[in-house]
Amino acid sequence: MKSLIDEWKYVWGSKYVRLIFIGPIIAALFFGLMFSQNQISKSPVVIIDEDHSEYSRQLISKINASQYMSVKSVYASRLSPETLLANEQAVAVIMLPKQLGLRQQQGKSTNIGILMDNTMPSGLTGIRTAIQEVIQTENMTLSMTRLVQKGMDAETAKGIVSPLSLQQRMLFNPTSSYVGFMVLGFVNIVVLMITTSAAGSIAPRLRQDGKLLANRKSPFHLWIRCVPYAVLSSLSLLLSYGLLKQVGGMRFEAEPYLFIIPMVVYACALSLMGMLIGYTAKDMSKVSLRTSFVLYPSFLATGIQLTPLAFPEPFQIFAWALPMNWLNRLIRGMAFRDGALTAYSQELGALLIIIGVVSLLMGLLFLREASKVSSSREPLLNADVLPSSS
Repeated sequence: MKSLIDEWKYVWGSKYVRLIFIGPIIAALFFGLMFSQNQISKSPVVIIDEDHSEYSRQLISKINASQYMSVKSVYASRLSPETLLANEQAVAVIMLPKQLGLRQQQGKSTNIGILMDNTMPSGLTGIRTAIQEVIQTENMTLSMTRLVQKGMDAETAKGIVSPLSLQQRMLFNPTSSYVGFMVLGFVNIVVLMITTSAAGSIAPRLRQDGKLLANRKSPFHLWIRCVPYAVLSSLSLLLSYGLLKQVGGMRFEAEPYLFIIPMVVYACALSLMGMLIGYTAKDMSKVSLRTSFVLYPSFLATGIQLTPLAFPEPFQIFAWALPMNWLNRLIRGMAFRDGALTAYSQELGALLIIIGVVSLLMGLLFLREASKVSSSREPLLNADVLPSSS
């Protein structure tokens, strides 16, 4: 208990309290406002109309009416896609060939080309779906019209042309907002960076002050010092999530009093891992460099910008050792899908395993250092005892 009180006093007098709240709040406000309107509802496209018919103009109007695309320009002749897409005023080029209207009247098929600029894949959101919907709807309308003209009733014609229809619905993030994964990931990374650096400096600081081996029999006094960092990190994360919900419109369905449980478990695992990483550092200035071994893998492989399913299986397994991997899964599960706490025992269990393994390794390091110090002092004690006995 004395160690816990001592650590609380140190934390309150250090910069950590200010950093752990100010850093994530600034990230949440800045990125939340920046990406609050990020969803691309209408991607700009240009059209090359070589047909110049009434039917091609109708098709252009239908493309422009799509909820995913906006026609910026229409050209009468072919131009190279490099020229049309050079200034990023459009992300795709749609080509309507010659005799499009004539072939449509004759009932013949025609190829329509679409060239997409994939240098920024996020700009193509919905374009493939949109153009497929327009073409599919147009094909069904033309086919049904011809069948009805031949004397078939509309319901039978629809059953022949389109016997199956697809209805889809986007769940949990219907607008593909970046706030729910990218911005949230930035906030989590800021907290991870600050917490691991602060917790990692505990052992070097105590070693310099001569307090690390004050109780050589047990490393508990060292382990309990992670509590202030875990508590403050949890409060900072919840406050930041609340700001993202209000400022950026982030979806958060879980009850805060329930979500605080996995949050505290995660913060404990993160603080202990930071303490383990910095345990053998000679001084506190060396700790920040070591935290990059957790920071960069957490940013890349835990589902902040790219789903972990896109990585090879060995990389997915490697991410299991990172506390943020399980935090992101808990957020996507409990917070976004409104899942029950009992449904995520696997994620909570993984965090508890990380806490156990890290605590064991840190205890072994502590006992090894304590034994080295004891063995180095024994010759000195023997040297002091021998003259007195003589």
